[in-house]
Amino acid sequence: MKERYLLEDVSDNNGFSLITDYDGSDENAFDVNIKSGEILPVLPLRNMVLFPGVFLPITVGRKSSLKLIHDADKKHKDIAVVCQRSAHTEDPKLEDLHNIGTVGRIVRVLEMPDQTTTVIIQGMKRLNLKSITDTHPYLKGEIELLEEETPGNNDKEFQALVETCKDLTMRYIKSSDTMHQDSAFAIKNISNPMFLVNFICSNLPFKKDEKIDLLSINLLRERTYRLLEILNREVQLAEIKASIQMRAREDIDQQQREYFLQQQIKTIQDELGGGGQEQEIEEMRQKAERMRWNLEVRETFMKELAKLERTHPQSPDYSVQLNYLQTMLNLPWGVYTTDNLNLKNAEKTLNKDHYGLEKVKERILEHLAVLKLKDDMKSPIICLYGPPGVGKTSLGKSIASALKRKYVRMSLGGVHDEAEIRGHRKTYIGAMPGRIIKSLIKAGASNPVFILDEIDKVSADRQGDPSSALLEVLDPEQNTSFHDNFLDVDYDLSKVLFIATANNLNTIPGPLLDRMELIEVSGYITEEKVEIARKHLVPKELEANGLKKTNIKLPKDTLEAIIESYTRESGVRELEKKIGKILRKSARQYATDGYFAKTEIKPADLYDFLGAPEYTRDKYQGNEYAGVVTGLAWTAVGGEILFVETSLSRGKGGRLTLTGNLGDVMKESAMLALEYIKAHASILNLDEEIFDNWNIHIHVPEGAIPKDGPSAGITMATSLASALTQRKVKANLAMTGEITLRGKVLPVGGIKEKILAAKRAGIKEIIMSAENKKNIDEIQDLYLKGLTFHYVNDIKEVFAIALTNEKVADAIDLSVKKASQE
Repeated sequence: MKERYLLEDVSDNNGFSLITDYDGSDENAFDVNIKSGEILPVLPLRNMVLFPGVFLPITVGRKSSLKLIHDADKKHKDIAVVCQRSAHTEDPKLEDLHNIGTVGRIVRVLEMPDQTTTVIIQGMKRLNLKSITDTHPYLKGEIELLEEETPGNNDKEFQALVETCKDLTMRYIKSSDTMHQDSAFAIKNISNPMFLVNFICSNLPFKKDEKIDLLSINLLRERTYRLLEILNREVQLAEIKASIQMRAREDIDQQQREYFLQQQIKTIQDELGGGGQEQEIEEMRQKAERMRWNLEVRETFMKELAKLERTHPQSPDYSVQLNYLQTMLNLPWGVYTTDNLNLKNAEKTLNKDHYGLEKVKERILEHLAVLKLKDDMKSPIICLYGPPGVGKTSLGKSIASALKRKYVRMSLGGVHDEAEIRGHRKTYIGAMPGRIIKSLIKAGASNPVFILDEIDKVSADRQGDPSSALLEVLDPEQNTSFHDNFLDVDYDLSKVLFIATANNLNTIPGPLLDRMELIEVSGYITEEKVEIARKHLVPKELEANGLKKTNIKLPKDTLEAIIESYTRESGVRELEKKIGKILRKSARQYATDGYFAKTEIKPADLYDFLGAPEYTRDKYQGNEYAGVVTGLAWTAVGGEILFVETSLSRGKGGRLTLTGNLGDVMKESAMLALEYIKAHASILNLDEEIFDNWNIHIHVPEGAIPKDGPSAGITMATSLASALTQRKVKANLAMTGEITLRGKVLPVGGIKEKILAAKRAGIKEIIMSAENKKNIDEIQDLYLKGLTFHYVNDIKEVFAIALTNEKVADAIDLSVKKASQE
């Protein structure tokens, strides 16, 4: 029999059927010289089924199979070819094999270039594998030959049936991309009905189980009918696929293409028993059933979940869609922690963690009291403002601890993108929710204590204004339905206790400031800093440096010396660093020598640990000189005293010189003070012509430090008055207040810090605007002890209090007569 070999891939393990020039007309071609009950070598195939009359190339990999092939080829002996139930079984037994198989005859053994062996086998007769009789060196088994029952040559129905199968096969080959077109030529030339049916069964890419079913049918007519059913199904699928592909080539948009591909994947997954994607989607659907969602949110989620099912896993949109659904599921919808409404316990917790800060603690306890009575209220928006290092941020942790709520913190310093607050729309690649939503996911509850740190340092640029986005977050009337761009559904933030912190209120936009309840966290006096260091900072730094409380002691006088000589701040951040430096040096000395040189650090020892004192305490310098007046100033690190000095020099007059690195506002205050005194010279008994003969120089010491603000107005006026009258200023007196051209004294800020600076400098009396009395009333008596306050409305009252009738020693004679004689 002349043969032409054409390899065509029809399986997933490199198995090929062979199309030959043999047309099946020779009925004796399938005769075998074996009988039922004989023992034949058994060749197990993984995913291939051999039919009678069909040539099949097989790549042989198992050593036992190689041995079988070589022995059978050498002895020209037929073999039993059967298919494994599972392709993964390496050493199959009888139960691992299908019983129905085919007697195979080895046509040729080929040694391939890739060092593999391929054997071409022709199917002869069907068989039934009854048992396995031997497993070494390869499988051998007892077989039973199965006869084919074929219709007669005059059976018109069967002939029509075969022709229909042939036509359907031709249609399938034409519309399929997997079949070689030469297959159609071979099918046209096959005249034997049985061989044609077997050839189609072997070559078309049906499932393995379907091919086994076809091989097990004894009646050729029934096998042909079953083949016809399968062909009808496959032809319809192939033509639908070809039709879809044709439309896609002509004009198909992206959505239709993705849907088609998804349907293909879904079909494949159904064939394989489902995939990981389906399992993940089912898990999300089950989790969604347990979520506390309203109808709108639930409908949105289910719609987006259905969209995920239609999206290809390799599509860029898949990860965005999956991220969106996971965000929806991870958010704590309706999950609230139970507040601890024990007011005594809350007060105890707040006092334990922070020393002072009475106004803040009082406001939190008020909130707890209302919550306890009402059992439901919108959380307030609190803004703690004050200098650095006073404990604004750490206070949030104490509040969360007192309430037994979750604690989250979001730093707003340098945030300039609105999407940081509201999130990105999920149409963008790499889209994600805003930091508000992400923080709630992290907290795991919808009512945490939420710290918005450094809210005064938010900046705007071309990407939007985050402070405007915060308006919705920090408005109790709006944040019940906060809208995140990524989430695209409303989320209730009304139960969140927002606490913002800021150093400077001037940089916070007005509308945002209006939505917050402002609570000032002012600086600490020395006594408070000592207590904070003793109760909090020293234990914290001892633990941080691996030391015990008994190793090193820092007495109160040592802590006070550190505060006065080595720090200049309102808070305690620098103090903490200095304590840490001392303990690190002690730890190093112990690690080097094995003992502590000093277990108690005294003030005299600070030079060895911290070097020379960095700051000297501002002291009142007396009233021996005319024109020297003590003022009070506010700085970022707290309050300070400053001295305003005025000197006079003979000259043509009318010239005012200002030095000391003064800002524009401070220069204007000096000019206002001078013009007021010129206009009201009579109240000081001054000769008006004195201004024509004397030049005036005002200086504020520490010229390297910039100074500005209106609060030195009355100080400059008093300094000018003292210099021009040569009268002494009242001893141990300081003042602060703005002056107008009419002589009115206006209120200023930073009163508490200025009072602390005055106490440190030994001041006994303070002059300020009467409108600042309300600020004094809010300060605890502890800070006011030892001070006398004079509240004034006009500069005349300041002169009456501050200027004595006593002339200074070596007073200058400013009379116009004397000046003209000289």
